[in-house]
Amino acid sequence: MTKADFLYKLTTSKAALKTLTLIPGETSYVFLRLLAKKMNVSLEKLEEVYKRTAYKNDGNILADTYKLPLGMKEEALIYYLFSQTNKRYKSFSNKIFGDWNEKKWYKYLTIASIVQKESANIKEMPIVSSVIYNRLKRSMALQMDGTLNYGKYSHVKITAKRIREDKSLYNTYKNKGIPAHPIAAVSLDAIKAAIFPAKTSYLYFVKNEKTGLHRFSNTYAKHVQNINIYRYEKRKKALKKKKIILEKKKKDYQVFPKLKSQKTNKSVKNLWNNVK
Repeated sequence: MTKADFLYKLTTSKAALKTLTLIPGETSYVFLRLLAKKMNVSLEKLEEVYKRTAYKNDGNILADTYKLPLGMKEEALIYYLFSQTNKRYKSFSNKIFGDWNEKKWYKYLTIASIVQKESANIKEMPIVSSVIYNRLKRSMALQMDGTLNYGKYSHVKITAKRIREDKSLYNTYKNKGIPAHPIAAVSLDAIKAAIFPAKTSYLYFVKNEKTGLHRFSNTYAKHVQNINIYRYEKRKKALKKKKIILEKKKKDYQVFPKLKSQKTNKSVKNLWNNVK
């Protein structure tokens, strides 16, 4: 049976299906573990097949929802996910560029993966993408925390200590340019933003604590100002949270409820009538 025949039988069969979702921004390290658990297959074999057949360390599987027939073995699972992804990648590339160039495409995927990690929503993606391109044009290090959320560090909080100690090529604080591999799986929206960045002069961005979005700036002085606003908002939010916790504790420790003071409008006549 050829691989084409295998795919045809797979997509037309009525076998029991398992639905798995690869979340945008998630790494292959995390996804392969989910795949092994849900499909009841060997993680070691999955990783071996993945490393042997993958073009890059990550980004080889499009972030999407997949319906996988139960009983598929490790090699068949990886082949199916890769083939479905490449089909989508090639289609998207041909629509935009009129051809398919794997090396060129994965360069965009790498930028898209940074955009995916750093953006708060789809609307922000082209703006974040513009910051990446603007910094690259000026030969500035990207200095983006999201690039350190690769592999097993997908959900690890990035600290100053982690930035200092990480010696990988993913560390865009120490290395200029984009990493050699995508950071994680990406959505088509992130790819689109990587190919079509917004036209801005922004070089910096920092999170807006109130909205969860980012404040963008084109000068370092403005960026520092935005950082100070961020720190103030973060401190204010923490104090508000602490106040709510203290109020709750106060109520929990209150044994007897407070009696409401009742105001009486007793006249002197009424008081006299009550005297026996």
